[in-house]
Amino acid sequence: MLPFFLRPTALHIPDGFLSVTISVIFWLITIVMLGLAVRRTQGEFSERQIPLMGVMAAFIFAAQMINFPVAGGTSGHMLGGALAAIALGPWAGMLVMASVIGVQALLFQDGGLLVLGANIFNMGLITAVIGYGLYQATAGRGQTTRLIVAGVAAWLSVMAGALFTSLQLWLSETSALGVVFPAMMGVHALIGLGEALITVAALAFILRTRPDVLAPTEKTGAARGWVVAGLAVALFVVLLSPFASADPDGLERVAMDVGFIETAQDASYEILPDYTIPFLGESGLSTIVAGVVGMLVVAILAWGIVLLTRRMANQN
Repeated sequence: MLPFFLRPTALHIPDGFLSVTISVIFWLITIVMLGLAVRRTQGEFSERQIPLMGVMAAFIFAAQMINFPVAGGTSGHMLGGALAAIALGPWAGMLVMASVIGVQALLFQDGGLLVLGANIFNMGLITAVIGYGLYQATAGRGQTTRLIVAGVAAWLSVMAGALFTSLQLWLSETSALGVVFPAMMGVHALIGLGEALITVAALAFILRTRPDVLAPTEKTGAARGWVVAGLAVALFVVLLSPFASADPDGLERVAMDVGFIETAQDASYEILPDYTIPFLGESGLSTIVAGVVGMLVVAILAWGIVLLTRRMANQN
């Protein structure tokens, strides 16, 4: 298994960076918020809208595989929480992000298991709250205004994730706040620009092709052609993954520069480590196949979650 500093991580914290106490606290917070998300999404989606959850999960998983260079030999990639919340609503967006981040940790060993609650909170929950809250403030405004605000919300969501990661590292006594805070915020200010551009581009495409997706009703939803097109876009993004930047990501770079990289712990098991298929080795084809597997798993998981919430709503 590759050492932590050679693996794609973004804000995926590995086990060893956070104390057990901080990890447990954020597990509890995350469980409570996801429980609320399950309750609030019960009956929210019509049968035609359900596939949107799977398509969005697949796209965000694929987009997170594409690292783009920023500055100083550092790279970044999309988080997607703001986009998911704007397209699906905050609670459904949280469930999509939890599906993506959970699969990344469990199937690909991307991020630790003890710290998984913190990773879901940092990258999936707080980003969804910020993205949806700011975008909703533009209700009734023109399309250009909404897209600009969506971009700002996406940038702020990355900064919020970096802020909470900094606080968690400080509270865990992994690094001094005066050291890790400016380092994390500085590099993620640049990464957030990429997040903003991708979010705006995705929303502009949705507004041009299926604007009803951003204002769903019982009569609108994901037609079969839209689902196929969405999955095709996600697949195309996965095909680009072998060409992603190999530079250390934001948290990796900070951990290396500040000096706590050695505290990272490797996973105690391997399924598809480092987004590779074992019998294909570390090759471009291996990365693509692993990406397709992950994309399908998160799509099915997100789709299954919303079906479960609908069944729970019907039983009530």
